[in-house]
Amino acid sequence: MGSNRDIREKIQNGSYQNQYHEELSDREITSIWRKWVFNQAFESQVAKAIQDKRIYVPSYLSMGSEHVPASLFHVLKGYHLFAQHRAHSYYLSLGGSPDRLRDELLGLETGCARGRGGSASIHDPAIRMWGHSGLMGDQVPIAVGMCLASGEKTITVMGDASGEEDYVLAAFGFAATKKLPILFVCEDNDFSILTKVETRRSWSITDVAESFGVASREVDDSPGEIIGATKELSVRLPALININIARGGWHAGYGTDGPPEWNRMERFKSSYLGTQLESELSEIEEEERDRASNIWNSAAV
Repeated sequence: MGSNRDIREKIQNGSYQNQYHEELSDREITSIWRKWVFNQAFESQVAKAIQDKRIYVPSYLSMGSEHVPASLFHVLKGYHLFAQHRAHSYYLSLGGSPDRLRDELLGLETGCARGRGGSASIHDPAIRMWGHSGLMGDQVPIAVGMCLASGEKTITVMGDASGEEDYVLAAFGFAATKKLPILFVCEDNDFSILTKVETRRSWSITDVAESFGVASREVDDSPGEIIGATKELSVRLPALININIARGGWHAGYGTDGPPEWNRMERFKSSYLGTQLESELSEIEEEERDRASNIWNSAAV
């Protein structure tokens, strides 16, 4: 499909050719949108709490990719989940308690990991989401081990830099050898902190995964593409989906690099202008932003 830079430029200028043409019902669209907007609104409140010095630990916001888990979990049910940083929206989309996540970020005992995990290690057995130790990408081989031991379907999420670690690549090969029911999800924002993919490597993660025998797809970050690829790959496990996203914030903290390469939320919303869904999407957006604001305003500290 071309180089990483070629793909991203096509997404940015609107010339990227979608592989999937997933048709979603109005109910599915509004359901995904509700989770998406709430995730984004929750992260905006986290950014404000960091700025107001209510949160002191390093925090990794999912701004720009809040819709990825909303789309994935529209299709996938009953999986174990191993995420890494930028995992707030995964927790929320999987059905985690917003109040417990808020308290976790605030370091409270009532948090989902009793205030001890923070942003980088969200852990909640109640929703089958397992925490992270802090070594970049180590959730991938750990997820493979869980999948091997349990025989149960598993998802592990990584960034594009994590996909370059030797133990991650070895995990691909092991999953293929053992024919494990695991889905690898790479949120490819083209950055390892500040270093772009083209500076770091000349190969693609999908090509390497395919060479191990892991079915792989490279897609843009539109919900239809994510859902279409996920449906295809979920019956071909082990598999990997590399989703090209445009990050809306720094590696850590609430700052930004400037305007993102593209704004998927605005693109999605504008695609329904003039349709019967336009007013419904606006109403949902207002409701979910108010809900996120109320959750943070009711915090104990």
